[in-house]
Amino acid sequence: MSEHIPVKDVTPAPATVEIVDLYANREKIYTRAFTGIFRNLRMLGGALLFLLYFGTVWLSWNGRQAVWWNLPERKFHIFSATYWPQDFVLLSALLIIAAFGLFFITVFAGRVWCGYTCPQSVFTWVFMWAEKVTEGDRNQRMKLDKAPLTAQKFLRKLAKHSIWVAVSLITALTFVGYFTPIRELIPDLFTLQAGGWAVFWVGFFTLATYGNAGWLREQVCIYMCPYARFQSVMFDQDTLIVSYDPRRGEHRGPRRKDADYKAEGLGDCIDCKMCVQVCPTGIDIRDGLQVECIGCAACIDACDSIMDKMNYPKGLISYTTEHNLSGQHTQLVRPRLIGYAVALLAMISVFVWAVASRQLVEIDVLKDRVLYRENQEGRIENVYTLKIMNKAQRDITYVIEADGLDGLVYEGKREIKAQAGEILSLPVELSIEPSSLPSSTNEITFRIQSVDDASIKNDADSRFIGPSVR
Repeated sequence: MSEHIPVKDVTPAPATVEIVDLYANREKIYTRAFTGIFRNLRMLGGALLFLLYFGTVWLSWNGRQAVWWNLPERKFHIFSATYWPQDFVLLSALLIIAAFGLFFITVFAGRVWCGYTCPQSVFTWVFMWAEKVTEGDRNQRMKLDKAPLTAQKFLRKLAKHSIWVAVSLITALTFVGYFTPIRELIPDLFTLQAGGWAVFWVGFFTLATYGNAGWLREQVCIYMCPYARFQSVMFDQDTLIVSYDPRRGEHRGPRRKDADYKAEGLGDCIDCKMCVQVCPTGIDIRDGLQVECIGCAACIDACDSIMDKMNYPKGLISYTTEHNLSGQHTQLVRPRLIGYAVALLAMISVFVWAVASRQLVEIDVLKDRVLYRENQEGRIENVYTLKIMNKAQRDITYVIEADGLDGLVYEGKREIKAQAGEILSLPVELSIEPSSLPSSTNEITFRIQSVDDASIKNDADSRFIGPSVR
């Protein structure tokens, strides 16, 4: 009889693999209506911004739209000034100034730009107002969304989305109206005579406003906006931020209004969660500073209203600093803030000077490909083409001359009239006696000046080429 060697299965049992979903499903945020000083400030600021945005496009200036970015003709009208592609360095400077202004504000007061003036926040508040007037306050909206579809629910939803689309369309028409005169754009759209690009951009910005303010909302601030990611780098312990005071608020808990809550070991926070229910990004400010916080101060208004009802001092949630929360002294004026302020003032000064001293006439010199030639009189002759641009908003007569060489003779029109915004090409011949040429290559300057306004002038350098001088 053969003996069998016992075999034992030592293969390890398959491990249980736990799958972790790295993406959390979005929870819809239902904000509660509230009142307060910061809400009033935000509404006032938003009203002024809306007046500026929606009103400026309808202003007229000298028979045209006051602010009009005329892309086909490459003219950018801003009231009495007309800018050209050559002036785009001013736009770059303006954007740099805006960036430094944002840095300065962030160092001083955190994300107040996001909470009060960012278009995403402003239009989100408008869309939330549309929700409130059509579907009711927070609890009513929550019940409505859970309820089965009825005629009443359908009509309320339809009214809400109609307001959203109307606001989005008006916003898009206004934006495109800065590039296509709005008094022509609106009639052309309704009579189906608008150009394809105008229709496309109106539709694009309508969809973008409707999607961002109506559906994405806080997702734009949390995931899409880069400012939310790098703004914390500019914070320091003296930056004003929206914060909850745990020394005063803890421990949290409900209580009767007339109870001696201090004896029960409770702080001023009654844990009503009003600060959470009014937050447009759905965070709990009591958990500390978070990347989702846009500094809108809605939680301050809500908390102050509760403190009033409880006869507690306001300020449990407030604009404060980390140093203040820890009982230390806050230094509002500090080196980094001063540095940003000095840089900002310097750039604004240079920008104002550049705009004020901007030349209203441009002159470019193109030399002929033939280096030089000898005319019938035995003089050395060079041929040029002058490109003259009248950047003013009126017709101007200019005088042109050339200098840089003794004995240089200008042959061509000395006076030329250019209409407002016109670009002219002027052929010019310069000649000189060969004996008067100091070298084969000589620096010369073309000068142009208005006949009736000495401040409108400019010049351009070029070269006069001749034979080698032995």
